[in-house]
Amino acid sequence: MKIQVAVLFGGRSVEHEISVISAIQAMESMNAERYDVLPVYLTKDNEFYTGEVLRDIKRYRDIPALLKDATRVSMTREDGKVVLKQVPAKRFGSSVLAEPDVAFPIVHGTNVEDGALQGFLRTLGIPFVGCDVLASAVGMDKYVMKLLWQSMGFPVLPALRFSAGDYADPDGIVRRVEAEIGYPVIVKPVNLGSSVGITKAKDRDELLAALDTAFAFADAVLLEHAVTNLREVNCSVLGDEDGAEASVLEEPVAVDEILSYQDKYLDGGKGGGKSAGMASLKRKIPADLPPERTEEIRSLAVRAFGALGCAGVARIDFLLDGENDRVYLNEINTIPGSLAFYLWEAAGVPYPELLDRLIAIARKRARKQANLTFSFDTNVFALGGGMGGAKGAKGAKR
Repeated sequence: MKIQVAVLFGGRSVEHEISVISAIQAMESMNAERYDVLPVYLTKDNEFYTGEVLRDIKRYRDIPALLKDATRVSMTREDGKVVLKQVPAKRFGSSVLAEPDVAFPIVHGTNVEDGALQGFLRTLGIPFVGCDVLASAVGMDKYVMKLLWQSMGFPVLPALRFSAGDYADPDGIVRRVEAEIGYPVIVKPVNLGSSVGITKAKDRDELLAALDTAFAFADAVLLEHAVTNLREVNCSVLGDEDGAEASVLEEPVAVDEILSYQDKYLDGGKGGGKSAGMASLKRKIPADLPPERTEEIRSLAVRAFGALGCAGVARIDFLLDGENDRVYLNEINTIPGSLAFYLWEAAGVPYPELLDRLIAIARKRARKQANLTFSFDTNVFALGGGMGGAKGAKGAKR
């Protein structure tokens, strides 16, 4: 019997379109003899739709027309199973359209990759691919991620975090940055990916402009000293707490000083109806590094992945400082663009096999969690407990 896989993509995120690209790539590569693939598109208003039409990337040029040909659904739990139900419900007969066995979130950015969608799936009780709630949330918050890695002894650049409240005094932010970090400085939203809102500032005027840009996308920003003699190297990691492995390394090639959203997603897709997403980025695979440096980075990637409690596939980005010959962990992408399949293909793992392994990891985690105790059969209220008002509460004085 085939496994029914609900592929969730889209959502209320500035990386919405990138999610669509990544998801359609994955659905096209899933083994049709092993899986029944159920596309589940989340609109920018977080409404759920399903239908085969959602697998045609050209249709996303006209979203209203696309949704007219799709079916709006809800994802809910009934009779011990997770189901997709037609919305509004049918007047007669069942409104259940599918009973997925596993959810496969292929989403990027805030509101979907940051633990919010994962928490929804956890509450429903359906196995899902990728990091669990905590690792997803930590991986999305660049500052918390850095603090955790730093506390565990991993090499990271020092950084400052400022909130929207701090932005009421931009001159105060500038003074602190000049005193503690110095120029040039990288300014980025604390919880976005795909290089959205990231700017390099070389002086006070550029810093103020960069703050304006970053705060337009997030209510908190991260600032760190920019490595001037910089090489960027990325490594994907696949696995879970029981074991993980690193892919080959890549060195992206940026047109400008910062690898931009344009570099990542737009330049490679010009002129056609189909985008290759992150797979179209100009890059060197494998990265041109000495063997000992390559293994150092691959080892760091696996350990950093495990330190955050990650599962599934992730991509970890590194900064190489040519001035002091040091390697720094930059950030982790818990659901990388294109699921980093191009790095695994270069390592000898075809994309369909990568997808098989991701689904297997998700189902294994669900089996483990099924053996844990989350509630007791005893009904405290039926036994007369909890009836003493405020004095009977857990924290009451005795």
